[in-house]
Amino acid sequence: MTRAQPTSSSSSSSSSPVHIQTRNSSSHRHFFKHFHTNPKPFMEITSFPFLSQEDYSHFYTLFPDMDDFDINGEGGLKKRRRKEDDSNNNNGPMIDILATLILLDEEEKQEQQEFFVQTQQEKSILEANHRQKTRAMNEYLSDLQQNHAQSDELDQSRAKRTHQSAFAAAAVAAETANSGAGSEPGSAVPAAGPHRRLWVKDRNKDWWDKYNNPNVSDDEFREAFRMSKATFDMICEELDSAVTKKNTMLRDAIPVRQRVAVCIWRLATGEPLRLVSKRFGLGISTCHKLVLEVCSAIKTVLMPKFLQWPDENRMKGIKEEFEASSGIPNVGGSMYTTHVPIIAPKVNVAAYFNKRHTERNQKTSYSITVQGVVDPRGVFTDVCIGWPGSMPDDQVLEKSALFQRANRGLLKDVWIVGNSGFPLTDWVLVPYTHQNLTWTQHAFNEKIGDVQRVAKDAFAKLKGRWSCLQKRTEVKLQDLPVVLGACCVLHNICAMRNEELDANLSFDIFDDEIAPENSLRSATSVQARDHIAHNLLHHGLAGAAFL
Repeated sequence: MTRAQPTSSSSSSSSSPVHIQTRNSSSHRHFFKHFHTNPKPFMEITSFPFLSQEDYSHFYTLFPDMDDFDINGEGGLKKRRRKEDDSNNNNGPMIDILATLILLDEEEKQEQQEFFVQTQQEKSILEANHRQKTRAMNEYLSDLQQNHAQSDELDQSRAKRTHQSAFAAAAVAAETANSGAGSEPGSAVPAAGPHRRLWVKDRNKDWWDKYNNPNVSDDEFREAFRMSKATFDMICEELDSAVTKKNTMLRDAIPVRQRVAVCIWRLATGEPLRLVSKRFGLGISTCHKLVLEVCSAIKTVLMPKFLQWPDENRMKGIKEEFEASSGIPNVGGSMYTTHVPIIAPKVNVAAYFNKRHTERNQKTSYSITVQGVVDPRGVFTDVCIGWPGSMPDDQVLEKSALFQRANRGLLKDVWIVGNSGFPLTDWVLVPYTHQNLTWTQHAFNEKIGDVQRVAKDAFAKLKGRWSCLQKRTEVKLQDLPVVLGACCVLHNICAMRNEELDANLSFDIFDDEIAPENSLRSATSVQARDHIAHNLLHHGLAGAAFL
């Protein structure tokens, strides 16, 4: 270590030479520097003797950290090398980390490049497939247009030949008439005048002629039209004045029986209009028009007679029949709501989307609702048709004329039994839906289920007899309520006349029951329901099926 000691001069401390001693040197090195400049006034620098080792030895203790100081630089060089070695040893892990990061970055870049290449390949494959499909569709479209053009040319040529043949036949007939008139003396040739001629396509009517024959058996007729010949004749008589058309100079009107048969067979089978046209020997548009006309006539003429809310006397008999079968007093009807599938409408599609049927059938479903109240025989006494399929049962009920009738006080002392999809009100009686039911509540639910099953069975027969309700029809949405109302009226007529339904036509009906948000809307009705449940159990009317 080098120790340095400053020296001082008695004459001047600002310009003192420095003497430095190194311990490693063999002898003291003396540095003496004599500054001598050109003589200037009032200024002179002179030499002075150096201090001895004893004089500045006491300064050593002031610099303990200068042991490694080396004037020659050899010790500093070694120290720098040691520091570099230490830094290299300390930076070893950092270098490894940096190398790893660089390697990972290169791998990531390589993966991105491979992904980009793969993406480009897939894109090229998809574009090639798209071009191929587009080319195929264009070829198919061109072929289809060419076929349509050829068909139009054939139709035009056929029509032209037909007109030519008709004109030729007319000319021959005119010549024959003129020659015959000229052979008789004194006969006058009638003046030629314009004659209206209507061309009507000759269609095969053998199928309808078979069932219109009085000799056809009743079983065959019932199999085709879902009713006996006597019931069919009664409907034709009721609708005669509403659907009869007069003959014209151009053609004869379609008979009433054929008009009614077209409508009933279409509702019973649900077959497309193309097949209806083939069966009855009529045009497709004519069959569609007949279906709507007859359904409208059924709604106008037959609904007031066969589908009406019961009067006081009839309501009394309904209450007695329901009480005899269930033990529940004052039941005036059993209520149920079903859905009829439809084609997706062009307007307000979301309102008609049936989410529950879509999830269950794994197929997009659109529907409208049909709410009905039936008597003990399954005859409809009230219907509400046409509300969108997205509406729950309680909202459909609030929109119905039955709900308005109840609000006017016309259902006093009358219970309408519904399922768990309806709310409990002063006039709607529904089962208990909470958990951990008592025996009394189980017994009540059993009896309520028996009454409610009457309405469900009625709808099952309705859809089984009139198959058009089981699938989407070609009827427009605005015309569908009239068609569904006609089906309900025809169902009532068959039920009143005890028309049996073939077992092969049975239909399993299933509609989701969603509990309303506010299922209890009257405290008085809660107490009344509890009282009815108590009487059923303690008067031996509950049965034992719930045990």
